[in-house]
Amino acid sequence: MRTRNYESVVLINAALEDEQIEATVSRILEVISTNGGELIEADKWGRKRLAYPINKSKSGYYLVIRFKASTQLISILERNYRLDENIIRYLTIALDKDAMEAISKQKESSKQNEVVVNEVVSNNNEGNE
Repeated sequence: MRTRNYESVVLINAALEDEQIEATVSRILEVISTNGGELIEADKWGRKRLAYPINKSKSGYYLVIRFKASTQLISILERNYRLDENIIRYLTIALDKDAMEAISKQKESSKQNEVVVNEVVSNNNEGNE
């Protein structure tokens, strides 16, 4: 069975309590892992204002998941998305080699920026002492 890299963006109802959102996130991750998927990254963006109202909601909780899986898992995962009433919208795409390279470059540049910021902050703190 051939596995591919996927990215799934899930929009969860932001009116829910934090515990309910975390339960929904853990259910999604559990579906991926129990059905043979390999989780690469789960990025919780948090509550954000929507560009336009969806089901009378003006904000949503964004979750971005990158994982390796077979094509059969995608149908199972999206069925769970449709059945979960806490999920407002979702989009799952297959990532090609170019997309994976762009993601890794973006991660590297953000890590380099973190190092530079940390060095500047530590240098400023040393000068103040």
